[in-house]
Formats: sequence, C-alpha cells, structure tokens
Amino acid sequence: QVQLVESGGGLVQPGGSLRLSCAASRSTFSIYAMGWYRQTPGKQRVLVADITVDGSTNYAAAVKGRFTISRDNAGNTVYLKMDSLIPEDTAVYYCTVRKIFRTYEYWGQGTQVTVSS
Repeated sequence: QVQLVESGGGLVQPGGSLRLSCAASRSTFSIYAMGWYRQTPGKQRVLVADITVDGSTNYAAAVKGRFTISRDNAGNTVYLKMDSLIPEDTAVYYCTVRKIFRTYEYWGQGTQVTVSS
C-alpha cells in the first residue's frame, strides 16, 4: 500500500555525520507520520525518531541532541541527519510510516549504518 525507498547509509568514523533519506510513493492512504527505527542483531527494532504531518517530532533519548528528523513540504520524504555518531549507533535503520491513530506497520528495506574507526 506504500513503497518506501531508503538511501544514505554507509560507513563513517566516530564523530562523523550521515544523512538518511526515505521517499514514500504509491501510497494508497494518507501518511500521518514518518519515522526511523533501528535494529542490531539479536535485539528488537527500536524507535529512533519520528515526525508527524504537523511537524511534531519525537526522539529516542539515546539520539536526542545529535540526530535531527525532518520532512519535505510534500510530506513524502523524510530525512534523518545524524551527527556526532558513536559506535553504538551502528545498526540497520528502517524507514516507516503510519496512518493516524495506527501503529507503524509499513517498512522500508533497511539501510546499514556502521560507525567505526
């Protein structure tokens, strides 16, 4: 019901920056919120940050002050600017969207972020 295409992952040194992008297309519903989750091997996928259609944002405590989520005016692309990266940020990052009053249930394919010297 929606196609999510992520880009921007890669290898970066500690203290560096990356920007992830996710474009939503072919949606058959109105997207209320877009967000990013991340997952490491053997652990559950956890919320990193999300943003609603009216611009309200929410961040995990582990990334607050270092990551910034934003959305384009059309509301179809979400970005995650990641600064001051640390090795603990290493994970597969997944883009996700949801309808109003619903949980996140649509996911991108994931993009690997590796923070290492």
